[in-house]
Amino acid sequence: MIGPMRERVVAACDGASKGNPGPAGWAWVVADETQTPTRWEAGPLGKATNNVAELTALEQLLAATDPDVPLEVRMDSQYAMKAVTTWLPGWKRNGWKTSAGKPVANQDLVVRIDELLDGRAVEFRYVPAHQVDGDPLNDFADRAASQAAVVQEPAGSALGSPQPPPSPDTPTKSAPRRRPAGAKSARQNGGSARTIKAKFPGRCACGRSYAAGEPITKLAQGWGHPECLAEAAG
Repeated sequence: MIGPMRERVVAACDGASKGNPGPAGWAWVVADETQTPTRWEAGPLGKATNNVAELTALEQLLAATDPDVPLEVRMDSQYAMKAVTTWLPGWKRNGWKTSAGKPVANQDLVVRIDELLDGRAVEFRYVPAHQVDGDPLNDFADRAASQAAVVQEPAGSALGSPQPPPSPDTPTKSAPRRRPAGAKSARQNGGSARTIKAKFPGRCACGRSYAAGEPITKLAQGWGHPECLAEAAG
C-alpha cells in the first residue's frame, strides 16, 4: 500500500481488447511527485470486451491504492468514467437497471468499483489516447494493457518486469526531413506518385515508422513516406 505521507496519488489505468471481444488485458500505473511511473501492474483477462477490460483496470487500481490518500485517476475510456461518475447513482436507485429497464452491463464490476469508491476522495480525469504529446501515464497504462492482452501473462513492477514496449497505435514525433538540395519532389518527377492514407501502422524503408491515417506512397521497397520517394528520385 502507498504510505500516508502523500497528499495525493496520481495514477492511470487502461484496458485493451484485441477484437472486442477478443484477447484482453488490463493495467494501472502509479506515479511519483514528478509524474514518473513508480509502480504498475498488468494482467490478462482471456477473451473479454474492451469495456470489461477498462472497468477491471479501474477496479484493480482502486484495490491496490491506499483508500485514505486522495487519488487522481487518468483514463481514456469515456464508458468507464461515465459508468462510475455519471450513470452509477441512477443505476443504484433503479435497482441496477438502466433507464430502459434492462440489467446494467458488467454489473459485478460496477458494484465492486462502487464499494471501492465508498468514502474515498477520487478525481477522474479524461485524457485522449494515442496522441504524440499525450499523457505519459495513460500511454504507459495503455502499452501495458495492450501487452497483457497480446501475451496473456501478468506483468508489473513487483514482478521485476521491464517497461511495456511502445504502442504501434501511437505516432512518434520525428523531425521533418529536408529534401537534399537539387532533389526533385515526386510531383516534379512526373506527378505519378499516388499518396494514400495508411490503414495500418507500418515502417518505411528509411527506418521510421508511420501511423494509421498518415499519408504513404509506394516505394521500391514497399510503402513509406512520400518524402522518401522524393529523396530516392533525387
